[in-house]
Amino acid sequence: MKILTVIGARPQIIKAAAISREILKNYSNKIEEVIVHTGQHYDQNMSEIFFDELNIPRPNYNLNVGSSSHAVQSAKMIEGLEKILLNENPKYILLYGDTNSTLAGAIAASKMNIPIVHVEAGLRSYNRKMPEEINRIVCDHLSALLFSPTLTGYNNLIKEGFNPNNTKKHTPDNPGIFHCGDIMYDNSLHFAQLSEEKSNILKDYNLVSNKFILTTIHRDHNTDIQENLCSIFKALLKISEEYKIVLPLHPRTKNKLNGIDNRDLYDSIFNNENLLIIPPTSFLDMLALEKSSKMVITDSGGVQKEAYFFNKPCVILRPETEWVEILETGKAKLASANYNDIMIAYNSFNEDKIEKFPQIFGCGEASQFICNVIFTNQKKL
Repeated sequence: MKILTVIGARPQIIKAAAISREILKNYSNKIEEVIVHTGQHYDQNMSEIFFDELNIPRPNYNLNVGSSSHAVQSAKMIEGLEKILLNENPKYILLYGDTNSTLAGAIAASKMNIPIVHVEAGLRSYNRKMPEEINRIVCDHLSALLFSPTLTGYNNLIKEGFNPNNTKKHTPDNPGIFHCGDIMYDNSLHFAQLSEEKSNILKDYNLVSNKFILTTIHRDHNTDIQENLCSIFKALLKISEEYKIVLPLHPRTKNKLNGIDNRDLYDSIFNNENLLIIPPTSFLDMLALEKSSKMVITDSGGVQKEAYFFNKPCVILRPETEWVEILETGKAKLASANYNDIMIAYNSFNEDKIEKFPQIFGCGEASQFICNVIFTNQKKL
């Protein structure tokens, strides 16, 4: 059975590692995986290095679409994927998350009546101003097999009309929904030990465990609106009076920082010894930073979860999150780009003793579950 996996952004490359690993381990004589890299992330540090580091099979195809507007980028992907789907004729297309690569894969496959498998289905921010929200909704409602990492995501699908009792021949007209746990938890467990053995990032930057705060910023509503970007960095500068802040700088954020009008703020950011700005990191280095940090401040959905995996409180630089479970545990707080809200959230975590984090993302066997359902469903068909 041939499946075609579409990846394009850094998180998708990492997520794909879990499924590829499971196929190699238990389904090598049953499932043939063909991998397409759309080239949505084109910076070597944001993409290429992950194939080497995580031992992911090299893509069979690379569309090299690069960066452009949502419409242009998606159109190029749809055109390229259509040709590959015609050539490969897979039984399924496997899509991850909520990027433009996800959207393009869903549209191309649905037009060709190729069943879609969506990993990370059912997640909702309920903010349709986010491109990711549109992408994930469209993909969900075109899919045949939908795998939700959380019970909330699973229940969201039921609210939208999906039948949880479908059992026979899952197709786009009779989709199957599953609560499977999070494949990124699979990966975090798998690579945690490897990170300890191979990552030198703490030593390279003289970082002391539990004495620094990890920060990532990349979403357009934080980077492209100068008022928001400045507000976030003013808060980071204030926090840096107490703790060193480590900021792997996303290319988008770097570009927007160089264009801010407040040159005094710009100088304060780049002349602050306690605000350590570093290039984008490898996945193993990121795991090392997350595991050793005191706290995480981020607008990344993936980093929110990884912070939780390693029992780190998280200040979320967004007005909402798909991962409502971590909010409900009290281990994460929404702050958007508001200076006061960021400081309130930071201070609450800085003062409180953080108790044990409840297990809400499964038991680390999501990839095994997903492969079994795909293979079993194909036998039904």
